[in-house]
Amino acid sequence: VQLQASGGGLVQAGGSLRLSCTASGGTFSRYAMGWFRQAPGKEREFVAAAGWSGYTRGYADSVKGRFTISRDNAKNAVALQMNSLKPEDTAVYYCAAGVVLLTNQVADYWGQGTQVTVSS
Repeated sequence: VQLQASGGGLVQAGGSLRLSCTASGGTFSRYAMGWFRQAPGKEREFVAAAGWSGYTRGYADSVKGRFTISRDNAKNAVALQMNSLKPEDTAVYYCAAGVVLLTNQVADYWGQGTQVTVSS
């Protein structure tokens, strides 16, 4: 499975960004899809994931109520809508796919990262 992420950028605190990820080369609906992020000097952390149907979702506590993950199996795509962004959301965001991604936050496949920078 190959994952291609896009949509990062620079935004002021309180603003919004939408990340997108398109999958190819596999059975998309087999995998939970999600996002991780890695800030400078920190470990990569789980952000959000959606199960194969898209109805079951999970979020890190730090983004609950601000970020929304969605997926479109017909388009092999997953998106992360990020609202009320904070400077501490600044990180490289990675799209991920995994059979147990939603339950165990373990990814089988990774996309390239996309930079999100939130200025104060």
